[in-house]
Amino acid sequence: MGNFFLDNPDILFLFEHMDLATLARLQEDDFTRGDEGPEYAPRDAADAVDNYRRVLTIVGDVAANHIAPRAAEVDEQGHRLNEDGTVTLGEHVRRNIEVLAKADLMGFTLPRAYGGLNCPNLIYTMAIEIISRADASLMNIFGLQGIAETIYAFASDEIRAEYLPRFARGELTGAMVLTEPDAGSDLQAVSLKAAQDPDGTWRLNGVKRFITNGCGEVLLTLARSEPEIRDGRGLSLFVSDRNPRIRVRHLEHKLGIHGSPTCELVYDNAPARLIGERQRGLIEYVMSLMNGARVGIAAQSLGIAEAAFRVAREYAHTRKQFGKSIERLPAVAEMLTDMKIAIEAARALAYETSRVCDLENNNLRVMEFRKDALDAEELRRRRADSRVYKRLNGMLTPMSKYYCSEMCVRVANDAIQVLGGSGYMKDYPCERLLRDARITTIYEGTSQLQIVAAVRGVCSGAFEKRVEEYEQAAGDEAELAELRTMLARGKTRVLEGIAFIKQQGGDYMDLAGRRLVDAAAVVIIGHLLLQQARRNARKQAVAGRFIRTGLPTLERDIALVCSGDQSALRDLDLLAGPPVIPPAAG
Repeated sequence: MGNFFLDNPDILFLFEHMDLATLARLQEDDFTRGDEGPEYAPRDAADAVDNYRRVLTIVGDVAANHIAPRAAEVDEQGHRLNEDGTVTLGEHVRRNIEVLAKADLMGFTLPRAYGGLNCPNLIYTMAIEIISRADASLMNIFGLQGIAETIYAFASDEIRAEYLPRFARGELTGAMVLTEPDAGSDLQAVSLKAAQDPDGTWRLNGVKRFITNGCGEVLLTLARSEPEIRDGRGLSLFVSDRNPRIRVRHLEHKLGIHGSPTCELVYDNAPARLIGERQRGLIEYVMSLMNGARVGIAAQSLGIAEAAFRVAREYAHTRKQFGKSIERLPAVAEMLTDMKIAIEAARALAYETSRVCDLENNNLRVMEFRKDALDAEELRRRRADSRVYKRLNGMLTPMSKYYCSEMCVRVANDAIQVLGGSGYMKDYPCERLLRDARITTIYEGTSQLQIVAAVRGVCSGAFEKRVEEYEQAAGDEAELAELRTMLARGKTRVLEGIAFIKQQGGDYMDLAGRRLVDAAAVVIIGHLLLQQARRNARKQAVAGRFIRTGLPTLERDIALVCSGDQSALRDLDLLAGPPVIPPAAG
C-alpha cells in the first residue's frame, strides 16, 4: 500500500517546518469558537496540525491506491456528449469523485459550519499536488473547490446554505464559466448577456468556451449585466444550477488532461442568481477566484513534475548501458539532479505563496465576518496588513504559477529524454505526463500574462521589501555565509534591472519582464532554500546547487534587461518575417 504524502520527504519536511501552528491559530480564530463548532473541531494548534497530518495521509492513500492506478485508463476513456446537451463522465472519473467524496475531501477549505474541513490554503495546496501526481486531470475537478470558497466569501446567506453543505458532501461539482470565443485572456471583453425579467429573475444568454468541468452541477458565470459599460465594470457574477437551458454544445478534443471535460456552453435564457453586488464580478470576485486557481495550477504542476521525475529516476537507476546504470552517466546524472532541485525550488515558492495567501485570506475574513468585534486600533492594523499582503501576493501568485508551470513542462520533457525511446512510447507514463503538463503554462492565464502581472509586483517595491525581510531573518551560520553573500549580490543586480526598466516605459517592462521575473525568482527562492538549509544538511547542498547555478543565469538576464534591446518589437516583421496568410478557400 503506497501513500503519496508519506513517501515524499520534501513535502513532509515542509509540513514540519512551515509553522503550521500559526496558520492553524489564524484559521481557527485562536480556537475561540470551539464551543460553537462541531465536536471534531480542534482544541488547540497541536490538535489542528495533527488533524492536517491525518487529512493529508488520507489524501496520500487515496491518490496512491485508488486514483493513480486508474490514470492511464482515464486518459484513454474520455467522456460522452449526449444528444440533450449533457455529458456522461467516464466511469473511472466518476469512481474517483466518489472515493474523494466518501473520504470527506470535497469540502477542504470550507468552514465546519457547512460540513467542511476548514483547512488552510497551504494544506489544500499540498493535497492538490498529491492528487495531481496521481492524475493531473482529476485535479481539475478536485481543485475547483474555489467555487465553493467564492460562494462562501461573496454570496448571500441563503445561497451559502443551499450550496455549501452539498459541495462539502461531494454531491456537487462546479465550473468557473469565464472565457468566450472572443474573450479568452481579455475577460473585460466578455459579452454573454445578463438581463432581468420584470419579476427580477436574471436570465443569461450567450456562449462560453474552454470551460473546465463545464458539465458540472453548479456554474459560476461571468456575464455583462450593464450593457452600456463595455469594460470590466459592466460585469457581474452569477450562479446557476445545471438545467436544460444551459447546453454543452461541444466537448473539446485535447492534447492532454483527458479526464477533465472541457466544454463549450450555450446559455438560452438560462435562469441565474446574482452573487454579491452588480459590477463587482470581474474586478473583485473573479480576480479573487482566479488568484486561488493560479496557486492551484502551481500545485498541479508540482504533482505532474514529481510523477515524471520519479519515473525517470527509477528508470535511470535500473537501465544499464555501457556496463553501468545510466544514472552514472554524467549527462544523465546532471539532468536528474537539476530536475529534482527544480521541483524542490518550485515547491518552496508555491508553498510560501500559499502561506501568504492564508495570511491575507484570514485577515480579510476577520474584517468581513467579525468586524463588529474589532476595536478601532485593530481595524487600522488589519487594514494596513491587508495592503501589505495584497501587494506581496500580487507578485508571488503570478510568479508561482509561471515558475511552477514552466518548470513542470521542462521536467516532464526531460523525463522523456532520460528514458529515450521508451519515454516516447505509451508503455511508460512519461508521454501522458508531458501532454498533461503542457496546459499548465496556458490555462488560468498564460505564462506571458503571469509575467506581466509579476513584473509589476517586482517593480512595485514588493520584491525589495520581501528580500530585506528574508535577509533580516537569515541567521549567521558560517557554512551558509557564502550563499548569503551571493544572494545579496543577486538582489543588488535585480534592483539595478528594476531601476533601468522603470526608465523605459510599459512596453519595455513587458518585453524584458520574463528575464526580470526569472532573476527575482532566483533571489526569492534562494532565500527560501536558505531557510530550509538552516534545518537540514541535505538542504544545504540543495540551496548551494540552486544558488550557484542560478546566479550566473541571473547575471545574464539582468545584463540583457539593462541592454535596452527592443529589436523584437521594433523589427518584428524584419526578424520574424511577415505573416503568410493562405488565400481563402473557394
